[in-house]
Amino acid sequence: MRKEQKNVLRLVYSAICLALCMVLPFLTGQIPQIGQMLSPMHIPVFLCGFMCGWPWGLAVGFIAPLLRGAVFGIPVLVPGGISMAFELATYGLIAGILYRVFPKKLPYIYLTLVIGMISGRIVWGIVRFIVSGVTQSEFTFEMFMAGALINAIPGIILHLVLIPVIVQAMQKAKLIVND
Repeated sequence: MRKEQKNVLRLVYSAICLALCMVLPFLTGQIPQIGQMLSPMHIPVFLCGFMCGWPWGLAVGFIAPLLRGAVFGIPVLVPGGISMAFELATYGLIAGILYRVFPKKLPYIYLTLVIGMISGRIVWGIVRFIVSGVTQSEFTFEMFMAGALINAIPGIILHLVLIPVIVQAMQKAKLIVND
């Protein structure tokens, strides 16, 4: 496949992932606590990183929460949307880089996903801490642990179950253009 064809595919896949970021939260949005726990926007961002590579995953991850916040008002841009933009950008970045570097086998897909989740949540905490300093709002270590881990356990489980299966299906269908 020519470079131009790959770039068109990356653009199309990225647009689909961005559209999924806009739509998926509506499935859980009726009960905000469930939506926050399942983190539906994270799924297409990780998939974009795996499928298209780090620049595309980073861009979709950064744009998605800001665009969704601007269009639908959720997430609220300050402090949540800004922090989430850096978190999701990190997910797309790490997924794209590590998928390209590691062997394309299931254990490495899981390793990529776990490293991405940990990195993204650390970045979220750092940005949230900085934003809270600028806005003079409170953000404690307990709030970080609750947001990054305790309240996120259902989403973490969902992502660990769903994303590797989808990535493997995309591999078999030869839909991945991260090279």
